Amino acid sequence: MLPPVPIRRLVLAPALVFLTVLALTTLPVVLLVAAGLSTVLPGRWRALRLTWMALLYLFLEAAGLVVLFALWIASGFGWKIRSPRFQLAHYAIVRWYLQILYWECRRVLHVRVSVDGPPPTSYDGKPLLILSRHAGPGDSFLVVHALINWYAREPRIVLKDTLQWDPAIDVLLNRLPNRFIRPDPGRAGDAVERQVGELSRNLDENDAFVIFPEGGNFTVHRRKRAIQRLRRKGLIDEAEKAERLRHVMAPKPGGVLAALTNAQDADVVFVAHTGVEHMTTVLDVWRELPMDREIEMRWWIVPADEVPPDREARIEWLFAWWATIDDWINTRQAEVRGS
Repeated sequence: MLPPVPIRRLVLAPALVFLTVLALTTLPVVLLVAAGLSTVLPGRWRALRLTWMALLYLFLEAAGLVVLFALWIASGFGWKIRSPRFQLAHYAIVRWYLQILYWECRRVLHVRVSVDGPPPTSYDGKPLLILSRHAGPGDSFLVVHALINWYAREPRIVLKDTLQWDPAIDVLLNRLPNRFIRPDPGRAGDAVERQVGELSRNLDENDAFVIFPEGGNFTVHRRKRAIQRLRRKGLIDEAEKAERLRHVMAPKPGGVLAALTNAQDADVVFVAHTGVEHMTTVLDVWRELPMDREIEMRWWIVPADEVPPDREARIEWLFAWWATIDDWINTRQAEVRGS
């Protein structure tokens, strides 16, 4: 259960800053221990690399919280925090945060990213709806990093509310036009769709609305549950289509339909990626570090006037595109196995 806002602001955020100060004051000892462990553990300096990335993460979080607190004071103790000037300052923090993480992932973990397909710069001057698959740790960071640092977009993101356990993400993204959604199978999806619809309104030429239609990271268990859910609802045709998907889960169309309705002049970008999907647990991540791998991304852009006009056709269209993403992932993984 997510703690209320006062506890997150007054307890979690200061605790993270304190932990960072503690880690920095004991930095030589921490690095020596990590280096020693690296000599007995499998992999090339695995413990040292992981320790460095953890320390970097703590530093960025703490530094970000200090800067965010300073902006809150400068805005009149929150009075003008949502004014255009301060919104631009917050987007600059997101840009800085993700750029440093990306640089260090390339340098320390030897992660390479290749992008295929027309980039969003092909459609400069128009708002975009980004529909991305969701699999593995950090793929949402990579998508947002690409949008904000490579393509000069200002993302609006639909995220799970549990990400608010991260103090910097909690403070920063709640000050920008984003929505944290609490998945609850026992509730109707109307409230969620309404929030998504509101977030996708009034997009301008450099905005990018980001949603992950699967609703969570791909796992075999979640895939089976998604198929069962469709069958329980009597959506047999959609369930059969979902069963044919091997690497992605069936998309949940509600939020996508709300976004398409409220941003009818936006072009749609479908995003596929492969390279981290098998890392679903902490043990998986540990076993794969250092990664020394390539993450491949593929973008497809559909002009707004090519999006089907009615609800049922849009659902069919969404499932067809998810099948395209699934086929692309299957092809790329087969090529990697054969190389």
